[in-house]
Amino acid sequence: MQAEGGCLCGAVRYSFDSEAVVTAAHCHCTDCQKCTGSGKATIIFVPTPALHIDGSLKTYTVVGTAGSHVTRGFCPDCGSPVLSYVEEDSTLRFVKAGSLDDPSWVTVTTSFWGDSAHAWSPVDAATHSFAGNPDM
Repeated sequence: MQAEGGCLCGAVRYSFDSEAVVTAAHCHCTDCQKCTGSGKATIIFVPTPALHIDGSLKTYTVVGTAGSHVTRGFCPDCGSPVLSYVEEDSTLRFVKAGSLDDPSWVTVTTSFWGDSAHAWSPVDAATHSFAGNPDM
């Protein structure tokens, strides 16, 4: 199945084969909370070569707790978050599940940074949760 999505205004569009998806997860880190304006980001791990993007993303990079550089890509026109990635690992992109045209097929299996989850947006008890980043 070809998954498609994009930003709110349509200036950025993307597609990937959903068969290529590695996993999907909730991230409750404080950076994801800030960039989504919510209690977590729901992200889909897509191999970089499988992801095709039309349009240009503006990016913002921070240094994560492990010292890696986390880059977030968003539409320069409407500001919609579209994806993120760790610069030191070029193999994966983390597509924001909410930016999919049809996210009904997404199954979240894991939560990261459960220790940062808020009571009003708790970790889903049905998923495996890591206190912080998982050991890779």
